[in-house]
Amino acid sequence: VQLQASGGGLVQAGGSLRLSCAASIFGNYDMGWFRQAPGKERSFVAALDWSSSGNTVYADSVKGRFTISKDKEENAGVLEMNSLKPADAAVYYCAAISATKWRYVRFSERYDYWGQGTLVTVSS
Repeated sequence: VQLQASGGGLVQAGGSLRLSCAASIFGNYDMGWFRQAPGKERSFVAALDWSSSGNTVYADSVKGRFTISKDKEENAGVLEMNSLKPADAAVYYCAAISATKWRYVRFSERYDYWGQGTLVTVSS
């Protein structure tokens, strides 16, 4: 199983980036995004219930600024990041968690598969 994350880069504070995560397993699995800044632990960012419910969960630090969704073809997930702050700079990872474990989406250790990470840098 491969998760391919892309879309990271350098952006000025207040700017936007769009991360994408391609995987063939979404459907039986839900998608989550985590991030890890240097010297810090990996932390939850957002999760999407891939079923028809489309439920989403966000970390308080990104609520109202980030949006997680499916792309048009529904074979990849998207994390739209707006109003970026220097504190958002990190390596961002997409991950897949069995749909039966939705209640654990905030916990990285519960995820089944991980992508390789994409670096987001935010300049002040």
